[in-house]
Amino acid sequence: MQQNTRHTAHQHRIVVVGAGYTGASAAGRLAARLHREDVSITLVNAEPDFVERVRLHQLAVGQNLRPRPLDAMFAGTGVRLRLARVTGIDVDARTVTVTPPEAPAGSGAEDIPYDTLVYALGSAWNTHDVPGVEKHAHDIAGRAGALRLRDRLADLTPGSPVAVVGGGLTGVEAATELAEARPDLAVSLISRGPLGDWLSPKGARHLRRVFAGLRITVHGNTDVTAVHADRATTTGGDVPAEATLWTTGFAVHPIARATTLETAEDGQITVDATMRSTSHPDVYAIGDAARAAGPGGKPLRMSCASGVPSAWQAADAIAARLTGTKLPTISARYFNQCVSLGRKEGLIQYVTADDRAVSAALTGRPASLYKELVCKAAAWGVAHPTLSLPTRRRRVTAERARVTAPTA
Repeated sequence: MQQNTRHTAHQHRIVVVGAGYTGASAAGRLAARLHREDVSITLVNAEPDFVERVRLHQLAVGQNLRPRPLDAMFAGTGVRLRLARVTGIDVDARTVTVTPPEAPAGSGAEDIPYDTLVYALGSAWNTHDVPGVEKHAHDIAGRAGALRLRDRLADLTPGSPVAVVGGGLTGVEAATELAEARPDLAVSLISRGPLGDWLSPKGARHLRRVFAGLRITVHGNTDVTAVHADRATTTGGDVPAEATLWTTGFAVHPIARATTLETAEDGQITVDATMRSTSHPDVYAIGDAARAAGPGGKPLRMSCASGVPSAWQAADAIAARLTGTKLPTISARYFNQCVSLGRKEGLIQYVTADDRAVSAALTGRPASLYKELVCKAAAWGVAHPTLSLPTRRRRVTAERARVTAPTA
């Protein structure tokens, strides 16, 4: 009888907002770590399916992605899926405001209370306030944007010009995928710096060879100053474009900045080494939403490679604090950057722990197969957040639950 009093008299309410790579991984890992009698885990997401964001350039050019329904993914885990849009968070009252996915703005709102919040709302495209981008350009930061671009590309006739703006990972993958899938289009890439300036010499040479083979025109050292329906205006003149794809980085969801959470200048939530908010100890932020320090004190970049380890760290830290067990830590570091260059080519650029390119790089078909394996492993890992290793669901102690539960 005395042993039973150690456990909570009520369930500790954990709410995870966002079911991308990080949110879905965190929810599943928490369910595997904590006893179902002691916690309720609610995963809030606006879409019923898990979206493989790293494959959205494939979706945009007409390839069909495997459906991954979230209800099937979490069946039998104890995670409750709530299909809704997050429209507000009150971190002082500890509530998340949601509305039905298709409801008009301001209608059908409901507050979901929490004891612990895992914030994983991620990011969207960053327009950088360039005139015409929101009206005329397309994005592949989400499924809806990729599908809109897909429809637009389907309407283009042979010879139509398409411009991809941004020379980073997303832009390079999108340009090569598009040029391979639609060789009838005139694809160009506009980059602020030289093509592949973030790669090793070997990696950059391979990238240039692939671009040349796919007949992609490169406008390097060029800034886009405006986007129109039929062209992109740049510092080097106008570039014709019947469709413009904008891939110049990501902007975090604005909800966090509207709260009393401590955030960085870009709206990312500042966190400690366990992904816990530096201002609100009952809030954890993961993935693109978090300003977390990596090797050398540099902020982790927005990527799946950063996000999934942060989800594991947050879930394990929450479980440890609730159950009174040892607090784990993960030493965040990078190993490589995996780049698909169409379906037949790829580039694996090996990097230092703080993400700087080294001389070694894997290229060609082996790199393509490697990248495909990484993509499959990432999706498998979301459905198997403990990597299918044996786990023990630990009991939450009443003392620990009181520390994090609301005082009112």
